[in-house]
Amino acid sequence: VEDCPFKTMEDVWTFDAVKEYGLPNRDEQITAYQQSTDKRRTNLPDQLSTGGYYKTIVSGAIQAFGWDMFLMALSEPERMEPVLDSFFNRTLFHMDCWAATDVEVIIQHDDFVWSEGAFMSPEIYRKVIIPRYARLWKPLHEAGKKVLFCSDANFMEFADDVANAGSDGFIFEPMTDFEFMVDRFGSSHCLVGSCVDCRDLTFNHGDKVVADIDRTFKLLERCKGAIVATGNHLPPNIPDDMMDRYIAAILPRLCRK
Repeated sequence: VEDCPFKTMEDVWTFDAVKEYGLPNRDEQITAYQQSTDKRRTNLPDQLSTGGYYKTIVSGAIQAFGWDMFLMALSEPERMEPVLDSFFNRTLFHMDCWAATDVEVIIQHDDFVWSEGAFMSPEIYRKVIIPRYARLWKPLHEAGKKVLFCSDANFMEFADDVANAGSDGFIFEPMTDFEFMVDRFGSSHCLVGSCVDCRDLTFNHGDKVVADIDRTFKLLERCKGAIVATGNHLPPNIPDDMMDRYIAAILPRLCRK
């Protein structure tokens, strides 16, 4: 295990992501994004090819500092905000580059909560983090793109705030309840998820998986549009018979009549 390079809170509070990591050449980055999009479209012509960015603000800080240093540094939000702003500015560069491509949809990933929900003061989310999401999405919307916000864990407390910031849809795992999201956003936003939990697939809870598929499609009747997905993806250790049962239960129902 490598030692954390940040030894004191002052090390964290004086960090600038743009100065530390730099930014690529804008024209070269736009070209790279467009070429990767074109390649995916050629290889997978029936698939929606999205753009995106993973380490938006919170995820970037977690990777840079590690959990312990990050959480301790958040004890002084006014000193931490400029640091978070540096991650935002780095991400804004990439959103501007994606806006210059012809990609239709951007996935904005930021794991900004954990399984119990918020790990920062709600005020930090609503005054520091989410307003910056809105600024990230402005150039994308001006360029005619749609934005799907993606986060692990339970962000139900902030779902309305993220929607009001301009997200066109949500990608989420089972800790953010599918029925909760359908109730609030099924008629207005694209939902990427379902009631199915990958853990039930992994541990071969077949009857529950089928029941959750049934529940998902009942809820989808109230949705304007959705992409059916299993939250947190399909791990490779799902038993073959369970995977076969899942596919057999879900595929025939994916075409809306």
